[in-house]
Amino acid sequence: MTKKEIVRLVSEKTDLSQQQTKEIVQKTFESIIEVLVKDGRIELRNFGVFEVKVRAARNARNPRTGVEVWVDEHETVAFKPGKMMVAKVQRERQKKAKKAAAKKVAKAAKPAKAAAKKASKKSR
Repeated sequence: MTKKEIVRLVSEKTDLSQQQTKEIVQKTFESIIEVLVKDGRIELRNFGVFEVKVRAARNARNPRTGVEVWVDEHETVAFKPGKMMVAKVQRERQKKAKKAAAKKVAKAAKPAKAAAKKASKKSR
């Protein structure tokens, strides 16, 4: 999902114009970045935690060429989802997978039903 899609979705749910929503979403992202720069951590209850972490210097390998390269110590942003987010995502994805599996089974059964119906008509 892109930022543009998020803007459209939020705009539809809030009755705000897409331009107003775009400004709000952009300001939200900018605020998150400002807090990470200043404090190194932002905790959004029931959503998750963004945190600046230090990655140690190390030897890495270019996956294309296989050549080893030295990577200096650097900071990166990590995200750890909250328990509620994880639980809801898992629950909803499992529901979706079950529906897809049931649909696949039903679709596979259709030709067999049609063949059985055709065979019963011929035997009459």
